[in-house]
Amino acid sequence: MDVGFLWRVVISGVALWVATVVLSGMQIVGAENTVEKVGVVLAVAVIFGLVNAVVKPIVALLSAPFYLITLGLFHLVVNALMLMLTAWITDHGSWGLRVNSFWTALVGAIIVSVVSAILSALTGDVRAKNRR
Repeated sequence: MDVGFLWRVVISGVALWVATVVLSGMQIVGAENTVEKVGVVLAVAVIFGLVNAVVKPIVALLSAPFYLITLGLFHLVVNALMLMLTAWITDHGSWGLRVNSFWTALVGAIIVSVVSAILSALTGDVRAKNRR
């Protein structure tokens, strides 16, 4: 398995977890203990990555005029919608991500983006060394 993919899942998982800690309207559900919570967070991170890889480019292409009109700020709305879609997909079972409102998703998307950027910057050298 690709080490870069695993790093991205871990980084996304940590970023999602931080968002659930900071925001009361965003929760990880379906975990009884720490090990289960880590498993659920990583599963949600994989689904979030798939949503961002498959759905987000299509939405971004279709909403390109809004990106231009808002000078790129519409990107925040698209990120919030991807987070809400991930919550919708994962919350249909007994585990997953729960987001209470669009505004929570918007702030959550900002938190996830910032934490992911920071962790990616901090672990960039580690990933580059593993590719050699």
